Amino acid sequence: MTTSASEQIPTVRNSLQAASTVLKNTSGSARLDAELLLAVAMGKDRSWQYAHPNEQLTEKQVQVFRALLAQRAEGRPVAHLTGWREFWSLELAVNEYTLVPRPETETLVEAALNRIPTDSCGRILDLGTGSGAIAIAVACERPQCTIFATDCSAGALDVAAENAQRHCPGRITFLQGDWYGALPADTAAFDVIIANPPYIGEQETSLTDPELAFEPVDALFSGKDGLHAIRQIVAGAGLHLRPGGWLLFEHGFAQATDAAGLLTAAGYQSVDNVQDLSGHPRVSYGQFRT
Repeated sequence: MTTSASEQIPTVRNSLQAASTVLKNTSGSARLDAELLLAVAMGKDRSWQYAHPNEQLTEKQVQVFRALLAQRAEGRPVAHLTGWREFWSLELAVNEYTLVPRPETETLVEAALNRIPTDSCGRILDLGTGSGAIAIAVACERPQCTIFATDCSAGALDVAAENAQRHCPGRITFLQGDWYGALPADTAAFDVIIANPPYIGEQETSLTDPELAFEPVDALFSGKDGLHAIRQIVAGAGLHLRPGGWLLFEHGFAQATDAAGLLTAAGYQSVDNVQDLSGHPRVSYGQFRT
């Protein structure tokens, strides 16, 4: 967005119109992105923008808005620019250490909740928690459960702990380490293990969303075929699940057959998958042998 003496006075309305034009080739939600970034620049939420379309921006607000737009036009995720992302109707802090929670991951939360009774006092493990989105959503929906969440990134765990303190203080135990390696040796078995691991294959780097260039690599790519982390998770789950417990994990839309094969080979029963809102198989699950 540029301005000159001959241009209109920078009001909310024409600033958003100009910004939407700037972002139309970068984002499929250019107007929404512009509104979210203007909210940061002005310190006013979107509802205020709708009510005050003729409000003029200060020079400082124009400068901040331009800087945010330039970064978004380069592909940086809106969540990294605003510092937060909504997930499961919860406002979660995110930064460069965490994968931005995606709407399709709510499919994983829903599938897990379907296997956790509302009055359950069960034990739940969230592997690779990142921002804590999955663990926090489950904690809010199943307040009597005991929940552990692991991640190898200290930076991510700091963000997750901040989010948990805001939404479900004292409800989640966070542990640093690689998958099950973060758990103390005497940790009791779990009723449900949930994971949103990296699942993009190394050969797919040129095919991915440009926004992913700004996200933590370890949270995205997983070996040549994208299944390295999933293999580790399936292989180790049996040592940490009680008989009859459930393992659920997110994966790429083309990986459902491979995921089912891994679960079946490991002896899981009731193996199946759940489709996301786009109709793609997004979550696979299996029940540990009883």
